[in-house]
Amino acid sequence: MAEAASGAGGTSLEGERGKRPPPEGEPAAPASGVLDKLFGKRLLQAGRYLVSHKAWMKTVPTENCDVLMTFPDTTDDHTLLWLLNHIRVGIPELIVQVRHHRHTRAYAFFVTATYESLLRGADELGLRKAVKAEFGGGTRGFSCEEDFIYENVESELRFFTSQERQSIIRFWLQNLRAKQGEALHNVRFLEDQPIIPELAARGIIQQVFPVHEQRILNRLMKSWVQAVCENQPLDDICDYFGVKIAMYFAWLGFYTSAMVYPAVFGSVLYTFTEADQTSRDVSCVVFALFNVIWSTLFLEEWKRRGAELAYKWGTLDSPGEAVEEPRPQFRGVRRISPITRAEEFYYPPWKRLLFQLLVSLPLCLACLVCVFLLMLGCFQLQELVLSVKGLPRLARFLPKVMLALLVSVSAEGYKKLAIWLNDMENYRLESAYEKHLIIKVVLFQFVNSYLSLFYIGFYLKDMERLKELLLVLSLSQSLERQLRAVLVPLAALRFRLLLLSLRGLLLAARAKVRAGGEPVGPRRGGQRGWAGGLARRAEGACAEGIWGRGRPASRCRRLGAHAAQCTDRARGGVETRWACP
Repeated sequence: MAEAASGAGGTSLEGERGKRPPPEGEPAAPASGVLDKLFGKRLLQAGRYLVSHKAWMKTVPTENCDVLMTFPDTTDDHTLLWLLNHIRVGIPELIVQVRHHRHTRAYAFFVTATYESLLRGADELGLRKAVKAEFGGGTRGFSCEEDFIYENVESELRFFTSQERQSIIRFWLQNLRAKQGEALHNVRFLEDQPIIPELAARGIIQQVFPVHEQRILNRLMKSWVQAVCENQPLDDICDYFGVKIAMYFAWLGFYTSAMVYPAVFGSVLYTFTEADQTSRDVSCVVFALFNVIWSTLFLEEWKRRGAELAYKWGTLDSPGEAVEEPRPQFRGVRRISPITRAEEFYYPPWKRLLFQLLVSLPLCLACLVCVFLLMLGCFQLQELVLSVKGLPRLARFLPKVMLALLVSVSAEGYKKLAIWLNDMENYRLESAYEKHLIIKVVLFQFVNSYLSLFYIGFYLKDMERLKELLLVLSLSQSLERQLRAVLVPLAALRFRLLLLSLRGLLLAARAKVRAGGEPVGPRRGGQRGWAGGLARRAEGACAEGIWGRGRPASRCRRLGAHAAQCTDRARGGVETRWACP
């Protein structure tokens, strides 16, 4: 979520605002004395310089922004101005605002569009919208010439959802194309090549992502996350996250509900099964037949339910993309296409095939062999543990737990290897890239996850060990997924907030040393750190001659004055949004 912490700018030096600077004529406190006060004798008072995680989490939502584009902190202003000029000329419908963050020292483009521009974008994109009942109802592709037939078209706040606004802006950004001979630093564009994906693949653009809307998130939190034993608000999920995410959760809810039938039937069957072997065998056969019938009905019912939701959300008869764009990561030699007569990248297929035969295939087979050997080693360790008398009962589960950990670790390692192999094979289209990646990952995951179960069930034919191993694998993988989904992101967030707090403390110490003890802390405000940081950066750069290197001094002064005006507005309590001059 693109939000600026409310304490990011005004908390680190909050306690120093009441202090007065030393009188004229008195020497300023030496740097060692300031650092000694901060980190030495008065270490307890330094706690007020640190921003707690609760203060960082109290954020002010970004207003009038749908998509955020961030850049590395090493990006020069020539790159920013070049891209900003191309966006404004190539996509005049967009409103782009540039900001600089003081703590991260990174620039960002805050992108949005007016309602009239979004209507034209919906017409270009072919966005399907609901039609009023008097005009036939249902959904159809939006048309500006007949905009009066669509529901809520008179309301700017209700006609487009945030997801639709972001989809239109993303469509415009992805279709910003270069002209023949254009280049940015060492990046040479082909004619009609998309600019934004290429710059993102080269690392010039750090990331492009949609901005959350806190009001809708709070509503979904109450009606979806915190709701118990209630139907999922699939329409609200679709309006906010899109059809793909909504369809996934629709399938997940449908699958969870359908699992009630085999669970109930299996419990009843287990209750009435007798202890003899014949009764158990009959119960297994009956339960297997039930699963066959249940799975068939489940698939047919989901086809019907999925088609119903697709029709409701307007994606049932949506046309596919006629021409798929090449991947931004695709590389090759430049040539003139024999079909379109346009310049393109070409990578010989024999090179890809040679890499697959000599590198990809041997490495994949070697990984499968390693998984098999590790499995045999865990089984030998299991036999060794069972042969030792007097060990506690929990000791017999240690080899199984070790096998479960090896399964998870090897899966993560192989996934990174598969991505590297796919990148080296250099596929031109995204569909081909994903297809070969799925083949590599699914093959390894199947062998890695189920080889041990097949080995025990069909080769050793030990049902008790199979039950124990299946229990350990299920519990360990479920625990590992929970840790990865919940605890790891939480720990990473706390660590990042701690780093930001420490950085704020160090910046406060340096600023106090430079000012000779004068408090220079920024004013209160949610997003004013962007403007204040820009003013200080521009003023300091002008003083040090950085901006003036190879550029007119007047431009340097204009930028510094413009940033100073932004700072004055921020100090006056006005939310600052500035456009790059």
